Amino acid sequence: MALQLKKRLTSRTAKKAYLSLALLLVLFFVCNDVVIPWYVNQGGIVKVPAVTGKTFQEAVRILDSVGLEARKGDTRPDRSHPVGYVIIQNPLPDHEVKRGRRVYLSVSGGEQDVIVPNIKGRTLRDARFALEREELKLGAIEYQPSDQFPVNTIIEQKVAAGAHVRRDLYVSIVVSQGAASQTVPVPDLAGKTLGEAEALLLASGLKRGNVTYAPSNDLLPNTVIEQFPRKGEIVPKNQPIDLVVVQGGEKKKDAFEY
Repeated sequence: MALQLKKRLTSRTAKKAYLSLALLLVLFFVCNDVVIPWYVNQGGIVKVPAVTGKTFQEAVRILDSVGLEARKGDTRPDRSHPVGYVIIQNPLPDHEVKRGRRVYLSVSGGEQDVIVPNIKGRTLRDARFALEREELKLGAIEYQPSDQFPVNTIIEQKVAAGAHVRRDLYVSIVVSQGAASQTVPVPDLAGKTLGEAEALLLASGLKRGNVTYAPSNDLLPNTVIEQFPRKGEIVPKNQPIDLVVVQGGEKKKDAFEY
């Protein structure tokens, strides 16, 4: 008799356990498929419109028209968008969100200014490098005699040092020729024969420096193909001008290939 009672109690307990498990499963599916979707969708689901490339005010109007709230995020330097235009949005366009969701917008601060370096007193070479480091460019070069500044150093810069300017701005300069009676411009020697180049240097108050020979299939032997310093540079009188000449002259033993 006791054994039969025990079996009945065990059977009833098992039935209750199965019923409880079944009830939990039903509740889970009801919540997952009915309650949660109803809660999420009670305000409606909308697709986020694309507002990048719009002004911030226009983006606010567009988002508001579909029930979303625009929030201004950070302001970032940007060369491709004017000041006040949206460059990044979060969530991204076409993302489905609940109505009333906030959309964060990063706005362009425009092109970031750079500071003009002080190049007065520097050599022309150093001035060019200093400007390029700040993403600026060397503009027009004007030469003037100067007893105060050495040859090929900067007397004046047309954009003041410390000025805040846009990138890629051209900065024009005035370069010292040195004392007027002591300097000369370097003539253009390219394409001349070695003899013609020597005569031209002598007439200009300069002299021939080192001569390097290089092969060429297009030019005659002893034709000047390069010079250092370059044509037009202002140098002291009697400065040697180095030449690169087409191989085939009297100093073949000095020849080398580039």
